[in-house]
Amino acid sequence: MTWEDMWPLLGEGLWETAYMVGISTAITALGGLLIGVLLVLTERGGLLSAPPVNLVLGLIVNVGRSLPFIILLVAVIPFTRLVVGTTIGTDAAIVPLTIGAIPFFARIVETAIREVPRDVVNAAIAAGASRWQIVYKVLLREARPGLAAGLTITIIALVGYSAMAGTVGGGGLGDLAIRYGYQRFETEMMIATVVVLVLFVQAVQSLGDLVVRRLSHR
Repeated sequence: MTWEDMWPLLGEGLWETAYMVGISTAITALGGLLIGVLLVLTERGGLLSAPPVNLVLGLIVNVGRSLPFIILLVAVIPFTRLVVGTTIGTDAAIVPLTIGAIPFFARIVETAIREVPRDVVNAAIAAGASRWQIVYKVLLREARPGLAAGLTITIIALVGYSAMAGTVGGGGLGDLAIRYGYQRFETEMMIATVVVLVLFVQAVQSLGDLVVRRLSHR
């Protein structure tokens, strides 16, 4: 296979990977942020203290994080077919990508919010701030650098997940590596795919670092 043949395939694979990761990231950011905030608020002594709810949420998150993605990919096939009507292609891959990433990001959100100094929260309570104001204007605002760094890590993890999704027809660069690099022994395509993935991850990490620096108080 010549480079002229590979470029269109690499371009299509990169677009499919960016599409899967982009949609999954948006859904993961919303779902993970909600669950992460609830994990902090519902803990014993939290603003919405509800230990039973916290226990259930923690159990769900732990179960989601304990499953290797390749197993999760297969386990949710019936649910994927129910949601999108198929189990192959980029749209189908988004379902397990999101299910796998939300618990991961939720724990990152929980950790980032816990790093907000308790004195800041107490000052807001003393000033008469409502629970919503404390969450939005204190906890989330103070945790922005950690949240941005955590989202960057999550996006990079999703890139890796999307490559694994290619093993079962999920499309993207992982699919190219399997179909051409592995099954057809096209070494040049395998090397090109690896290079594109490395550059993609490097671009995401660099952008994430820039955002974190902008949000930091330093």
